[in-house]
Amino acid sequence: MNGETTDRFFESGILALVLAILVFAPLAMGAVAPALFLVVQALIIAVMLLWALRIVVTPKIKLYWPPLCWPVLIFALYAIARYFTAPIEYVARFEVIQTLLYAFLFFAIVNNITSRESTPIVCLTLVFLATGIACYGIWQFLTHSSRVWNEFSPYVRRATGTYISPNNFSCLLEMTMPLALAFLLAGRVKPFTRVWLCYALLAMAAALAMSFSRGGWVAAAAGIVAVLGILICHPKHRLAAVIMIVALAAGGGFFIANYLSRTLSYIQRVESIENSNSVDLEYRREMWKAADRMWADNFWIGVGPAHYDYRFGQYRPENVQARPDRAHNDYLNLLADWGTIGGIIVAAGMVVFTVGLIQTAKAIWPDKSEPGRGMSDRFAFFVGASAALLALAIHSIIDFNLHIPANALIGLSLLALLTVQWRFATPGRKFEAGAIARVLVVLVLAAGIACFGYWGYRRGVEASWQARASNHNLPWLDRARLLEHAFAAEPTDFQVAYDIAELHRQQSFLGNEDSESQAHTAMQWYSRGMKLNPFDAYNWLGYGICQDWLDQHDQAQSSFDQAQALDPNNYFIADWVAWHYVQAGDYPAARVCLERAIRLEPDVNPMAYNYWDIVQNKLIQQASGRPGLPPGY
Repeated sequence: MNGETTDRFFESGILALVLAILVFAPLAMGAVAPALFLVVQALIIAVMLLWALRIVVTPKIKLYWPPLCWPVLIFALYAIARYFTAPIEYVARFEVIQTLLYAFLFFAIVNNITSRESTPIVCLTLVFLATGIACYGIWQFLTHSSRVWNEFSPYVRRATGTYISPNNFSCLLEMTMPLALAFLLAGRVKPFTRVWLCYALLAMAAALAMSFSRGGWVAAAAGIVAVLGILICHPKHRLAAVIMIVALAAGGGFFIANYLSRTLSYIQRVESIENSNSVDLEYRREMWKAADRMWADNFWIGVGPAHYDYRFGQYRPENVQARPDRAHNDYLNLLADWGTIGGIIVAAGMVVFTVGLIQTAKAIWPDKSEPGRGMSDRFAFFVGASAALLALAIHSIIDFNLHIPANALIGLSLLALLTVQWRFATPGRKFEAGAIARVLVVLVLAAGIACFGYWGYRRGVEASWQARASNHNLPWLDRARLLEHAFAAEPTDFQVAYDIAELHRQQSFLGNEDSESQAHTAMQWYSRGMKLNPFDAYNWLGYGICQDWLDQHDQAQSSFDQAQALDPNNYFIADWVAWHYVQAGDYPAARVCLERAIRLEPDVNPMAYNYWDIVQNKLIQQASGRPGLPPGY
């Protein structure tokens, strides 16, 4: 093969891998599960490998470095520095790995997917994918199915597509609908493709409505309005845009009035919108307040990469008992995790990108004096991708879609492809790579491939042992031994240490001859968990439970106190503190704890209600002077 053919081969290979990433991640339930994200990680490593080979093999290679690359590079370097100072190494490591993978993919797309044909291929692939997933979501809604492949979504009577959450599903649609609309009205596509885009828009709009994601509705509406607003400004697209506005308004109104408004889910969601004090909105407000307090307490560098969920216990309000995972606001989550420094870097990147958009718009805006209808794939992509990123930015105010790998990867790819178009406004950003630049880039790529491959292998081994240990038909000690292999692969995974401790504690509670030794073994694993994650209240809780089981009630008190200090408003911890007082025979204190536990979680709290009856009987026996049952009954 000659040099040009070889170069085209590598570019096509990288494009195919990027398409594989963008298709696999949404189909794999958003690639949220660690095992599924490992596939994405392997594909990005393959992209990096092909890019390195392209640099080595191709005689003349050009590198493109637009201004947006600087904020991306600076944030990547900040992420590496923040990893070494993070309190919870395991959590920080994989968040930083994910961040660096995204950065490498961004640079790879900017420097390798630059041909005129590549961008429409990416966009139409995304639209085709989203249409298929939308049809799956419509089927879920019409059949009242909550099944997602081999899993089940907790969201009933709502379309979720191949995602577990309808909000994440709606994010996919809100990014692809503007692309489909822009190519339909302004793209240089064949008549068959244009007709197909009409049907794709209808399917995605129906699925979006059936997701009942209020944030998705608002974000998608903003994206569509942005596309139509830009096209109205161009005389050759104005009529088509106006017709589309009328069609969308009439069709949407008819569908909502005659079909959607009669569904129970729609009625419930509209009522919750009208009620500003709805539970869902109140939960979000409390999570936002917690993120704000974390940021205030760790102003410059934040609590740590992906640490929000693990630090939430100390900031938990009484009316939020579930684990939040994220702050349900990507901007506040950024400040809580990465601090003001991270926020400044991202804000600078947004400003640079906005300036680039303005410059690019001036360079690619179709000339109204040219003959023809002004159809341009380049212009259609610019309009559709810009509107898609706007929708993603709006939805991120009330959700955490940027932390869903599939949605983050789609947004990142659109961002990178828009950055590629910047070359039409600033052609001087592309330069031929000399020997030093080639060696430097190849060394960085090789280091990334080695690191990501090593950590991916370790996590894969751990996930394999965890999958074996997840068989609940196995005895507890057999599962614990399997988890010990997982811990050997990842000796900083505090969750595995906690799971092993819990299995030994449960074995101890059987009261067999080895009961005492099993309790001591559990305490050793709890101690490991405390060191690996100093903010986890449950390790202290389990340690105290074992101490009570061994009749060390005085020592157990300090363990329970530490658990309450780390998560003071947790009803489950309050339940077990009450249990501790029952074991110690302090029934008045147990009743106080149970009252608080029931106040924190009055609905699903069987342990508190069961022990309430026991404690009340004990107090009556003590008050009457009759001999009661021994402590710990």
